[in-house]
Amino acid sequence: MGMTSPSRRAMRGVSNGILLLIGVCFALPLLWLLLASFDGAATLTLKWPEHWTLGNFGKVLTPTLTFIPLANSLILSLGCAIITVIVAVLAAYPLSRYKMRVNKPFLYGILFGTGLPVTAMMVPVYSLFVAFNLIDSMPGIILFMSATSLPIAIWMMKNFMDSVPIVLEEAAWVDGASMLTTLTRVVVPLMRPGIAVVFIFIFVGAWGNFFVPFVLLLSPELQPAAVSIFAFFGQYGAVVYGQLAAFSLVYSVPVLALYVFTSRVLGGGSALAGAVKG
Repeated sequence: MGMTSPSRRAMRGVSNGILLLIGVCFALPLLWLLLASFDGAATLTLKWPEHWTLGNFGKVLTPTLTFIPLANSLILSLGCAIITVIVAVLAAYPLSRYKMRVNKPFLYGILFGTGLPVTAMMVPVYSLFVAFNLIDSMPGIILFMSATSLPIAIWMMKNFMDSVPIVLEEAAWVDGASMLTTLTRVVVPLMRPGIAVVFIFIFVGAWGNFFVPFVLLLSPELQPAAVSIFAFFGQYGAVVYGQLAAFSLVYSVPVLALYVFTSRVLGGGSALAGAVKG
């Protein structure tokens, strides 16, 4: 029987057409972003620039508009990602290795925590930050963002940790290794790709977080880039589209650089290949 019947080819053509349409919908805004950043008279319309210029980048690349907000974003995102990954590894280890009655209810509780909207918690959180004098505090924001990112990080980390064979830990225990030594010397190196995935996921989420810093950080010099983008929106709805597009391109560079760096350093191949052979 042929595998390329007319109905099958028609369905494949329809599916490819739908995927192409979706791809165009994503590509057009990116194309506008690229063209508008080099257009001195950019508008909301997608058009080829009449006069190519780097003036938008020159106006954007200043300490007040870009460098300080990007540095604040890096501090917030890196702090949140590092704390979240470390705590998630420690929390996922007993969930992955010990079969207890509370495991499944705890995991369902974690899954429920991932669905809680941050906006619904901001009123009591704001009151709590005021009571503990943490308003306008960068460490306080990092801890809060880490706490909100922890449920999904634990869930993902536990699934990655399940793929590490426990026989490798048992061999280390026979040699006299402690549980913490086994975790840091055996389990963590073997799940580096999983750690890289969780780290990038948490970093990107914190990098694009607008609402939490907007509410809890009041000083302009502490605002991250996700909040400082308001500087390109003038009064009465006027928007400096060229500078906005240029800032958006610069804003995306650290995330792309982190992805390349993390994928090479932490995700360079599967460490489990051949781990249990012999």
